[in-house]
Amino acid sequence: MENPPQSPNGSEKSPQSKELLTSKTASTLCISSRSESVWTSTSRSKWDIYHKPVIVVSVGAAVFLFGTVITSLSCIQLKNSNVYKMCGPAFLSMGLMLLVCGLVWIPIIRKKQKQRQKSQFLQSLRSFFFNR
Repeated sequence: MENPPQSPNGSEKSPQSKELLTSKTASTLCISSRSESVWTSTSRSKWDIYHKPVIVVSVGAAVFLFGTVITSLSCIQLKNSNVYKMCGPAFLSMGLMLLVCGLVWIPIIRKKQKQRQKSQFLQSLRSFFFNR
């Protein structure tokens, strides 16, 4: 059995293990600092909060309308009807999926905002202990 290399001060931990300990601590600090601003209470505008779901709803509505047009073209036009019959329902389903996801996302954000306003102090304690 080999003994681990000793550091110059005589402790049993090698310099590599000390590097691992400091890198673990640094990554823990990075993870906790990446969480949403717990220590600063900057107010965000409505657009900053809701811009992602609004974009998803807008794109979903546009794709859904495009799918509706393509599907109706399959009924009207006789030329390339098979292409329209295949693409139309695909665009309809993708648009509907994006539309529903965006519409469900908005109440989730509202609920999170209410929870954050209710117990901001408890939220910061919870994130401090659970984000490690």
